[in-house]
This record gives sequence, structure tokens and C-alpha cells, in this order.
Amino acid sequence: MRVMALDIGEVRVGVAVSDPAERVASPVCVLPAAEVLAGAKSFRRVLEDWEPELFVCGLPLTLAGEEGPQAERIRANAAAISEAAGIPHVFADERLSSAEAKRSLREKGLSEKDMRGKVDMIAASLFLQSWLDERARA
Repeated sequence: MRVMALDIGEVRVGVAVSDPAERVASPVCVLPAAEVLAGAKSFRRVLEDWEPELFVCGLPLTLAGEEGPQAERIRANAAAISEAAGIPHVFADERLSSAEAKRSLREKGLSEKDMRGKVDMIAASLFLQSWLDERARA
């Protein structure tokens, strides 16, 4: 089964996918949040290209493991995206995924400006990989 991760932000949505064997997560793209929420052609094309059977949506938790202030908005947006696409969704802890993505891109020599379009999809691939690894262990 192919799984698609969505790092749902206010401005952008990072997209990553798993391989069909659910072993490896790969970054795909970053789309404007408004287009994803509206089910625009750009998002529909990504869905057609990858044919996911499940969305794994990043849920912002505090360092104490509780839902952060953005969690309610993320839950509502994830439900709307899931319903519109006809694809079920689950949530994954996205704590520190953006910071880890930035660190990784900085190590590759990217500037803050160059990182802007990449951080969200890298973060999505990081929390998807954690979710896949946890599922494989279970």
C-alpha cells in the first residue's frame, strides 16, 4: 500500500510518499495550502500520480507530547482533505521534523532562501519514515 504524508501548514503543504512495500519515505513536492484544501488540479494530479491509499498527517505536539495550539486546525484540515479525496487519514507526531529538515538542508549548503520550498516536503518524509519504521516494528 502506498502512503502519502501531508505536512499541513498555514501557507504550504509538504508532500511525501512511501514505496508500495511501505519501507522508504521520499519527499515529493510542496503545494500551496489553499490549493490542497480546495482540491485544486495541482493536488489532484499528485494524487493521480501516486495513488495513495492512506494519508499520514503530521500533528504538532508539544515537547511534553500534548497537542499543540495548531493541532485543532490541523485536525480539521486533515479531515477536510481526507473527505474530499476519499482517502482515510491517520496522524503522526511531527515534533521537531521541520527543525531536523532544516538542519539536513543546511548541512547540504542550502541558504534559508533556498530551503524555503523544500523544508515542508523533507519534514513530511521524516515523520512518514518514523511512522513506517514504527509500523514495521509493531
